[in-house]
Amino acid sequence: MSYYEPLVYIVPPEEEGFILKTILQKRLMVSRKLISRIKLTEQGITVNGTREYISIKVKAGDRVEIRMEEEQSEDILPQDLPLHIIHEDEHVLILAKEAGIIVHPTHGHYVNTIANGVVYHWQQAGITCRFRPVHRLDQETSGVLAIAKTPYVHQQISEQMTRHEVAKEYLAFVWGVVTDKSGTINEPIDRNPEQPHIRIVTPTGYSAITHYEVVEQYKHAALVRIWLETGRTHQIRVHMTHIGHPLLGDKMYTLPGFELSEAAGEVCERLGRQALHAYQLGFIHPGSRKWTLYEAPLPADLAELQNWLQAST
Repeated sequence: MSYYEPLVYIVPPEEEGFILKTILQKRLMVSRKLISRIKLTEQGITVNGTREYISIKVKAGDRVEIRMEEEQSEDILPQDLPLHIIHEDEHVLILAKEAGIIVHPTHGHYVNTIANGVVYHWQQAGITCRFRPVHRLDQETSGVLAIAKTPYVHQQISEQMTRHEVAKEYLAFVWGVVTDKSGTINEPIDRNPEQPHIRIVTPTGYSAITHYEVVEQYKHAALVRIWLETGRTHQIRVHMTHIGHPLLGDKMYTLPGFELSEAAGEVCERLGRQALHAYQLGFIHPGSRKWTLYEAPLPADLAELQNWLQAST
């Protein structure tokens, strides 16, 4: 049986007498669910090299270690696909995702996904990991994507997201002159009962909060910086359309009777997707325990769009 590198904690003098379970939950920040899973492995939880019950009391200087079995994504076909790696260490893989590619295989899309490329990349590097994206990006959204390499890392970042401690910042090109240069959209979102694949703002929906700030205003469009408190499906696209500023190139979310100029229509046709980019992602790194910020600059298609808008102003 193979294991990932163990998580290690040396008990300081002031914590002598603590229950081992407390050390695991409060110092190593391991969830109850993950503790239950690790306990099932032979050398999952040890103190000074010996397997112990989590109800024992620890002593100053004790070496607490937890080990997790290595895993593979056996249901994902490895494929040699281009990956734009921003950062990789033993804990996380951070990618700059291209627009047009799906993150994880789904029904009807078993190949040519980020997962296929990552599994191949790890296979070639001799790394044994299961593909665990910490969050998702729509197929046509580009930008920073974080992938956890162990169940512990996935749990750590996911809990930060639940506590709204992960910074996710987007750049979007939206139609119209945005009169309020900054603001907050606090409108609940749920599925459209008539078209379940589409989301709508509805009083009976789930809480959704979006903050925005205008970066550049053009003649008929604007570049806005957006950050989220919640992560509802299509949240940015739905909220920006709700306030009268749908994203350029978005064919699903627009306004009734909304018409593009001939030139604007041509540029959207050339773009071929909604103009949305996950620009920054920040969180407390589970390995270093330090705040870490990752960034993906505007891809070529959106940089070209920005140049066209600036020239047309």
